[in-house]
This record gives sequence, C-alpha cells and structure tokens, in this order.
Amino acid sequence: FQVKYENRNTIWNTEEVTEGSEFDDTWDSREQPEYQILFKQCVGTEDVFFGMSRKDPSTACCEDIVIKIKLPETKYSDITLDIQDKILDLRTPKKKLLLHLPYSVDNKNGKAHFLSEEETLEVTLRVSRQFNFINF
Repeated sequence: FQVKYENRNTIWNTEEVTEGSEFDDTWDSREQPEYQILFKQCVGTEDVFFGMSRKDPSTACCEDIVIKIKLPETKYSDITLDIQDKILDLRTPKKKLLLHLPYSVDNKNGKAHFLSEEETLEVTLRVSRQFNFINF
C-alpha cells in the first residue's frame, strides 16, 4: 500500500488531516468551559397527534442545534466566537472551546446571546442538510 504525494517534502496529504485541526492549539493552556449540546425541532399538531409528517424524535429530524456554554466571570465583550461549517471556536481570556459539531450548520445565520445572570452563552445554529424536503 503506497500513498502518492504531490510534493515529496510533504508529510501527509491534505485529505488525511481532520477537519478543524487548524484551530487546535496544544500550547494554549486555557481550560475548556462546561457546555451542553441540545437539538431543537419545530413540531405542530399534525406531527404530534396525526403523525402526518415523517418527523420523529431523533436528531436527524431536528432543525437547530443549541449549544449552551458556561462562562463564569466573563463579560460579553471578552467573547470571541467563530463558526465554520462543522466547527465552533470560542475564546475568552480564561476559557477556550474548540467543538466539532455533529452536523453541518449555516454559519451565516446563527444567533448567539449571553445570559449574564446565568453566565451562559447560548448559540443557536440552523442545521444545513442536503435534501431537506426528504428529511422534513
């Protein structure tokens, strides 16, 4: 088994590198905050009582991913958040979170709000799937 490389000086091929590894920084000693991933779907009476749609309680039928991140002793202005197709990258002066998301998301139309009383950042991202007319 041999792998062909375009350039003999390269150690690995670009396809061999996992997605999001460019964000990972092993020298950054900031701790990872507590977080929770929730899935959300819009359900109507036709789904609950009549079963007319093909929706079920699985994550495959959810429209949104909600990530709740605990950030104690953090101000809203100190938070840096970057969302890619399948990656959430959050940085504060004391905390760092690099999260590989379970599904591809629409990184242009997400929402984030900071609940200062609970010291929690709540990020809502729309799941982007191919063939949405089949999934929903």
